[in-house]
Amino acid sequence: MRCVVINPGEDVVAVALEDLKKGETIKTTQGDVTLVDDITRGHKFALIDLNEGDEIIKYGYSIGHATCKIMKGQHVHSQNVKTNLSGTKEYTYNKVAIPEPKKVSRTFEGYVRNNGLVGIRNEVWIIPTVFCVNHIAKELETYARDKLKDFGHVDGCYALTHPYGCSQMGEDQTTTQKVLSALTRHPNAGAVLVLGLGCENNNLNVFKEFLDLKDERIVCLNCQDVEDELEAGYALIDKLLEFANRSQRETVPLSKLRIGLKCGGSDGMSGITANPLIGRVSDLVVGAGGTSVMTEVPEMFGAEQLLMNRAKNEEVFNRTVELINNFKGYFKSHGETVSENPSPGNKAGGITTLEDKSLGCVQKGGKSEVQGVIKYGDTIEHTGLNLLNAPGNDGVSCSALAAAGCDLILFSTGRGTPFSTVIPTIKISTNNDLYKRKGGNWIDFNAGAIADGKDFDTLAEELLDYIVKIASGQESVSEKRNFHELLIWKDGVTL
Repeated sequence: MRCVVINPGEDVVAVALEDLKKGETIKTTQGDVTLVDDITRGHKFALIDLNEGDEIIKYGYSIGHATCKIMKGQHVHSQNVKTNLSGTKEYTYNKVAIPEPKKVSRTFEGYVRNNGLVGIRNEVWIIPTVFCVNHIAKELETYARDKLKDFGHVDGCYALTHPYGCSQMGEDQTTTQKVLSALTRHPNAGAVLVLGLGCENNNLNVFKEFLDLKDERIVCLNCQDVEDELEAGYALIDKLLEFANRSQRETVPLSKLRIGLKCGGSDGMSGITANPLIGRVSDLVVGAGGTSVMTEVPEMFGAEQLLMNRAKNEEVFNRTVELINNFKGYFKSHGETVSENPSPGNKAGGITTLEDKSLGCVQKGGKSEVQGVIKYGDTIEHTGLNLLNAPGNDGVSCSALAAAGCDLILFSTGRGTPFSTVIPTIKISTNNDLYKRKGGNWIDFNAGAIADGKDFDTLAEELLDYIVKIASGQESVSEKRNFHELLIWKDGVTL
């Protein structure tokens, strides 16, 4: 198979599964096509002659319109296609039937917390209230790591540094406080040191209003209040290591797992291999009573109606409409167009318009019913599939998934990226070439085998088995390389 027509009978383009040469005659489900141009893997070519203004149908939906006449076999991309996206819209709730999810029986070895949530790591987290103490937090991290060998049930210690916490105002500061406080409650944290300075906007006296001070896992230190902040910090780290070390893994059902869904550095293969594979795994987790969370709101634009039609009721539908239109309003408030996407790397990989990207992106949500919509900085309230308000930026959206309470993230990529956030991040390549180059270095799992004809359901079971291993303590590729980053979404003035 050298190309694929995703929705035969509806699509007017095929996607190359390997590099194809001008003049070659390619067999497709729509008949033979002689190529007018070279077609790079992941890119599209026309199955029929198209006129200016004709809709370009892929995935069974429009990804834009032709800006000129396009011949059968010609390369279809940004040079001859334009988005149809504009501003906010009115939507109609057309609820669709949701297929009965496949039931799987899996358990994993997790850490059951006092509130009933289950973590897949038992780590000590150092969370600065302000960027001023980031380096002190890193020094305390180094101290703790040198002592980990004496604490067999502690999986690691990480300083969750960030550039905020002062010179912020109003809702912008509240957002930072909500994200940081949500992380103090995360089930992957066996113990937490909240590290303050003393004079910052987000000083401990203010920030404590956002904390659960009855939680035994949390202690606080204000650096300006002590003569030697490192000596005081070391003493607290010793206590936190001892406290976290009391926790041990125990067998829990898959229903306790909460996974985040993310794609970054996408290419034309993302919506054909890795994203639909993740969607199948998401459905398996949801079918077992677990939870999955999909974000990247701008990468729902053009495919949002598909998600709205899967809302469990009118309330969730209305919240999804609000999610989409508010984000479009955010773009417009900064003088940006809602279609200012995909990125240069996306385009090089074969993604032409934001609709093209979005229709591939939303496949990570599988076919499950949408149970809830989560505001940025808030945490998961419903099991099943949820939508989370956050931008497409890899760092911000992954960190938002962590703050929402996800245990791990399934992250598909066609171009490749080493980034990972503060929770285990499983990288899934969309194509074989990326896995050959970066497997074991950046990439955990290869979905490119689907283009070779491997069965989706078989590969989904294999990916789920790998997820269970990671949830039970095996390190992901990014964890082995100590990739842990926290990025917070800022939307306000800096004093």
